[in-house]
Amino acid sequence: MATSKRTTNVHATPKAATELPALDRIDRTLLRALQKDASVSNVALAHKVHLSPPACLRRVERLKRMGLVSRVVALLNPQALGAGMLVLIGVVLDRSTPESFALFEKAVAKVPGCMECHVITGEFDYFMLVRTQDNDSFNGLFMEQLLQLPGVRQVRSFIGLKQVLSTTELAV
Repeated sequence: MATSKRTTNVHATPKAATELPALDRIDRTLLRALQKDASVSNVALAHKVHLSPPACLRRVERLKRMGLVSRVVALLNPQALGAGMLVLIGVVLDRSTPESFALFEKAVAKVPGCMECHVITGEFDYFMLVRTQDNDSFNGLFMEQLLQLPGVRQVRSFIGLKQVLSTTELAV
């Protein structure tokens, strides 16, 4: 994953949530190409979609303004960086109040290795995706950080044994 400043809302929403933007074939081809490799030069991208470089750049900038491209990042190899263990964590808070949710969300943004945190329905209030080095480092994180998060009543962890699928590409 990219090394970037954490924010609570990393995705811009195009127009109204139910109103999809009008995209033509070239826009869709550009979005697919950028999802595969956003480091491609504008000239190479223009060649792939059969546009002039200035026209290609204008279209990409328009897609960004529309909120369809929220940011461009480098996806890092977690194993190579000592974060090969993936842990999915279900969290139940002791109270379901706006204040307890806000306190938890502020604190969870500071948990080392936390890649994602989602408010969910069902048995848990939150589901977190955490990357760590190994069992010992996760145990330390669990005892010293996760159990100390504000309002936490219960934490259940699920260690990933094998990655079957992981993608950042959306169907366009």
